[in-house]
Amino acid sequence: MMKRLAILLTAGAALPVTLAATGPKPAATPAAPTAKPPLDLSTLHVQVILDHLGFSPGILDGRPGISLTQALKGFQESRTLPVTGQIDAATLNALHRYRGWRPTKAIALGSAMLAGPFVGRIPHNEDDQAKLPALAYRTKLEKLAEMFHTTPAVLIELNSPATKLAPGTTVTFPNALPTSRAYPAELTDGWKRTLNDLNVDATEPVAARIVVDKSDSVLRVFDRDDKLVAQFQVTTGSEHDPLPLGTHKVTNYDYNPKFRYNPALFWDAKSSDQKAMLPAGPNGPVGVVWMNLNIPHYGIHGTPEPQYIGRTESHGCVRMTNWNAARLTLMMKPGIPVIFQA
Repeated sequence: MMKRLAILLTAGAALPVTLAATGPKPAATPAAPTAKPPLDLSTLHVQVILDHLGFSPGILDGRPGISLTQALKGFQESRTLPVTGQIDAATLNALHRYRGWRPTKAIALGSAMLAGPFVGRIPHNEDDQAKLPALAYRTKLEKLAEMFHTTPAVLIELNSPATKLAPGTTVTFPNALPTSRAYPAELTDGWKRTLNDLNVDATEPVAARIVVDKSDSVLRVFDRDDKLVAQFQVTTGSEHDPLPLGTHKVTNYDYNPKFRYNPALFWDAKSSDQKAMLPAGPNGPVGVVWMNLNIPHYGIHGTPEPQYIGRTESHGCVRMTNWNAARLTLMMKPGIPVIFQA
């Protein structure tokens, strides 16, 4: 059954110059190196289909993992299949109708895809971050990775370290291209550009309630018929800042927000830290959007480190990848109930 979703890629000529030299974004905290299984195109195909359907597997990397397991469970529940979290025969049969969404897409880079600003290295200290014009992407490679819901390392795997990031170069990406970019007219041009840059689909289900489950680090979207219509992996709270259980509501959105850093609200802040207003940008502490809740200092928001979603702790809020947080804003309106449960 897996062969249904497999795709054979013909070998192409190596692309010139250096993609690796643009530097994948370093991890926020060093981690011991672990051997990864090779990128598997059949697994990537499953991930791409789930991503299109709103059951996000997180990073599109062609590998099994926690986020893919949770995405499969959500998709299986939504289709009343046995909930196994596995790419089993029943699941492959249900995914088969969407096989037209191929796992990869070869695209000639345009100038808009490569447009900055880019800031290079981002300092760790908040006072120094506050001096930057924006907490923008560090490199072209980082921007392209978020645009296609993946990591710089995956783009290098799919292409070559010698790939030149310049207009006209053809690059292979995970196929995260949306089916529609007809975003609501009332949105600002700046937010529409962000949605476009993150390849967020304009056609989304309408949410009636949101449930964030601490036990499996998942945010579920239900429609007015109480049907599960979307699901995203999230990071929820910590020992020091536990998720505030109960029923709350979204009050408003702040698109491409600045971030007011107040060390008094962070248990791990240094005694020497000062208040600072950090500029907007996808590498800001809350990413590209802040969905405010009717609880002081709590919200649902993006992140500068998408690879850690569901694998690390937060300061109490609900953290998502930038592309999924942006997508969620198109599914719900302010006032919608948000249930936090253990």
